[in-house]
Amino acid sequence: MATLLGSHSPGIRGKRSIRNGNIIAKIRQSQIVGQGFSRGTQLPEELLQERDKRAKWHGIPKLLQKLHESSHPNSDLSQTHSLLKELSSLLSMEAMSFVTEDRKSAQESTFPNTYTFDLFGGVDLLVEILMRPTLTMKKKKPKMNDDFIKDCLSVLYNCCICTEGVTKSLAARNDFVLFLFTLMRNKTTFLQTATLIEDILGVKKEIIQLEGIPNLSRLVQSFDQQQLANFCRILSVTISEPDLGNDDKHTLLAKNAQQKRNASPSRAEVNQVTLLNIPGFIERLCKLATRKVSEATGASDVLQELEDWYTWLDNALVLDALMQMATEEAEPSSTESDESLQATSPLRHRLPQSMKIVHEIMYKVEVLYVLCVLLMGRQRNQVHKMLADFRLIPGLNNLFDSLIWRKFTSSNHVVHGQNENCDCSPEISFKIQFLRLLQSFSDHHENKYLLLNNNELNELSAISLKANIPEVEALVNTDRSLVCDGKKGLLTRLLIVMRREPPDSSFRFWQARAVESFLRGATSYADQMFLLKRGLLEHILFCVVDSGCKSRDVLQSYFDLLGELMKFNMDAFKRFNKYVSTGDKFQTFMSQINSSLVDSNMLVRCIVLSLDRFESQTDDLNVVEVLSECCLLSFMARVENRLAFLFRLINIINVQTLTQENVSCLNTSLVVLMLARRRGKLPLYLNALREKEYTEKYPGCLLNNFLNLLRFWQRHYLNKDKDSTCLENSSCIPFSYWKETVSVLLDSDRTSPCAIASYIDEPFMDLDRDLLED
Repeated sequence: MATLLGSHSPGIRGKRSIRNGNIIAKIRQSQIVGQGFSRGTQLPEELLQERDKRAKWHGIPKLLQKLHESSHPNSDLSQTHSLLKELSSLLSMEAMSFVTEDRKSAQESTFPNTYTFDLFGGVDLLVEILMRPTLTMKKKKPKMNDDFIKDCLSVLYNCCICTEGVTKSLAARNDFVLFLFTLMRNKTTFLQTATLIEDILGVKKEIIQLEGIPNLSRLVQSFDQQQLANFCRILSVTISEPDLGNDDKHTLLAKNAQQKRNASPSRAEVNQVTLLNIPGFIERLCKLATRKVSEATGASDVLQELEDWYTWLDNALVLDALMQMATEEAEPSSTESDESLQATSPLRHRLPQSMKIVHEIMYKVEVLYVLCVLLMGRQRNQVHKMLADFRLIPGLNNLFDSLIWRKFTSSNHVVHGQNENCDCSPEISFKIQFLRLLQSFSDHHENKYLLLNNNELNELSAISLKANIPEVEALVNTDRSLVCDGKKGLLTRLLIVMRREPPDSSFRFWQARAVESFLRGATSYADQMFLLKRGLLEHILFCVVDSGCKSRDVLQSYFDLLGELMKFNMDAFKRFNKYVSTGDKFQTFMSQINSSLVDSNMLVRCIVLSLDRFESQTDDLNVVEVLSECCLLSFMARVENRLAFLFRLINIINVQTLTQENVSCLNTSLVVLMLARRRGKLPLYLNALREKEYTEKYPGCLLNNFLNLLRFWQRHYLNKDKDSTCLENSSCIPFSYWKETVSVLLDSDRTSPCAIASYIDEPFMDLDRDLLED
């Protein structure tokens, strides 16, 4: 900027000396230290005029001086508004270029007008003007013109997106952030306010506390449905835990340490409770999520909203899609008469149906995200009951064909992000949020049967009756007035579209996760058979063995789903053997498993558990037949193969690298050893691990690593009720036996044949144990 200003002007040396001639440096210095000029407009008028042309300020400092002088408390602000409009015209083109340019080039551009506006105190002045009514002691607060407020907010937003640091400086002012929420009561200024708040909260270091917003409950209840949907964009920032950003912080070791430091509920969790306490809030979100496009707002309202604040579209793809559809569909027919054109509203107010659909989809993305976060929070059971009572699932089922999966959208190779910042089209975001909601809704919860219709529930009952096993209690207790309507339930519809997806589509990952969550928990034979009868197992095997799928994420989701689908189920193993009927197919399948045990270990656990159960039921001829014929069970029955898996499972993890994703490897290795202990073969397995160490020429490393992992396991799981329940349900092994086996393995008595310490030579004991210490 110093080069723009040029050298010191001789015409003003006698009036005021400014060393180095760098006005900008002086202004910035005074803003930092709090001495001297508080804003650039306090400089002498002659100086500003003399420097304006050379510095290319375009008269902005002078306009700001006039703006300040005209905005005194007793002013009607009409002149102030005129000046603001003049300033806004100088700034709006820069904001437009930021929105429409390629992101990279836009970020590398400079925006001299907005920079000058901020430098000379324009941002602070607008904040001061907006908040002035809150500072008066008069009972009757002065009222500002709505258009003036809108223009103030527009200018502030333009400065936020074009000038680095403005958003952060506004975010640091909690009084201003909370004040902005009060402006949302006015529908005229709502969208501009919401957009600015969202931008500010996105950079704020700490999550704001919703309970600090004045009259929050009354504010939310005053919103119409469109406003509430937009408000969900803001809520998503306030109820989600901040992204930790660093992979190291996602380790279980770091998470446990953080939980110890922050024993009380986080701000995000407190905000979730605050929302749930607002009367009618969840019910309105359910109505928004399930309403049909025909029930949405009028076309002119929607288009006006998009025109008034185009920058609300946070994704250039969305803007492009809307404009393209408007061009393609809004052209009047050549046969349309002049009379009919005159009888209708102007063309720009007749919104094409496809644009209206995309607009509704954008709303639903925000609503589903908020519902999904609430479903995964501490108040999960309360939220579950409300979503069931307000018939969210039947409502989504009725929208499935007409809106949710109205067409197949290409989404190959990339598993799109789980948060609200995922940079993808509205169609893709909508489908992903829908699938994530189904996953959260079904996961370890008895309400999962609401995803079926009455006929499908009867089918489950018939399966149980035929197999001569009792119906699952959750199925018996399902309120049939809350289940899906129509010929197909939501789960069945999901299976149909799942089979149509291209092999590497990232939707397959989320689809498989949603179906797997339906099977999670205590294993249900009827649930498995319901899915097996619909060809799910054969479809998954085709994707794993024959489709050439290379996506690790998709393969992992299929291995997990296979594990839940086949566990303890003889029919599933028969179907598997029938599909993998040749040696080549079986080798392809095993190659996929072995390519990444982190991805496939849940399936390995399923096979080991199922084999153990079948081997205890050899009085049943059907079981004997499956054991003798199934290539997968025969492979796992060989001890050397189980030991090979065990060695690799222990070797690919350590305490420092344990995450929520790979901790399953530790639990799978424990399952192998627990089953060996039951059969009195634990010493055989431990000795084999010791021999493997010496063969690989690193004695003590593997077993010491396992010791540290088990010590961590004790500290991690013995304080987590949910995790222990999941382990017990998924393995059908009492958690007491898990704890007992870990204690036996960690026994310090070196004479115990079941203690790991007995298999580590004295010089190699406790290698790296200090890494586990706090």
